[in-house]
Amino acid sequence: MGRHSLALWPQWLAQLPVPVFYRDHGTLLIWHGEDAGEAVRVERMLASRRAHADIRRVERARVGDLEPALGPRFQQALYLPGEAQLDNRELLMAVAVALEDAGVDCQWETVMSDEALPAAGFVVDCRGMGARREWPNLRGVRGEIVRLHAPEIELHHMLRLLHARCPVYIVPRADGRLVVGATSIESDDHSPVSVRGALELLTSAYSVLPALAEARILEFNTQVRPALADNVPALHVDRQRKVLHINGLYRHGFLLTPTVVEEALALLSTQEPSTTVGRWPCLRENRSVAFSGADHREVQGCRSS
Repeated sequence: MGRHSLALWPQWLAQLPVPVFYRDHGTLLIWHGEDAGEAVRVERMLASRRAHADIRRVERARVGDLEPALGPRFQQALYLPGEAQLDNRELLMAVAVALEDAGVDCQWETVMSDEALPAAGFVVDCRGMGARREWPNLRGVRGEIVRLHAPEIELHHMLRLLHARCPVYIVPRADGRLVVGATSIESDDHSPVSVRGALELLTSAYSVLPALAEARILEFNTQVRPALADNVPALHVDRQRKVLHINGLYRHGFLLTPTVVEEALALLSTQEPSTTVGRWPCLRENRSVAFSGADHREVQGCRSS
């Protein structure tokens, strides 16, 4: 499902009225010597989930060639050339412009209760934790990130530091900006970043790129990700109320957006509740029913992104 979305993102971005920062140079998974066991575990996990995945173990010299900013500090790395990233904030701004150009009535920062949904032919409810009453199994997973300005550091790839307790990613953005994240805490706490979270993020990032010592902190940010028990998103159509509920995108919201939108459009295109539509039956809220008639390869594809 994730690979399907990766193929769709360039097509989506090409249709937006303003450019969005996007790179498909891949990801480098790196680790310190004492965490070699974690690297073996992750490599096996990736190989088991991605039957035809391109996972390359590269040696020190090749690591330096791929990402000169790392220098010779890491003896080995796992290179995932097929991965991509985009600037989520730029994307949201571009979508807002597109909606305005299309004459769509947008009401930002508007409180919407379950009892007062908009009068429409069909309502798509994607409120995340705000729709918790409709999803009794929904839970919150708190994430903390830090945004830095480090124009002297030029990264060509996303970096992920493998660590059993404090993994971290470092993602390059335009104009010398970096995003460092993200903690993953089972909590629906929206309060500001904790001292512990800030220390873990910055210490781990500094261990990867010591030059970050002179970076400037632009902001700390927290958010709560909506997640279901299996960490796979789900869609549910209430045809009586004319509401399509979408939730549980967990840490994969932007990655999976094109696939979820395709599935939503397929569901909205049919008036027959019993009709099998869409490519990903595992996105149905009732997974036991969805899986019983689904192709095993598609179910596995839904879970491996």
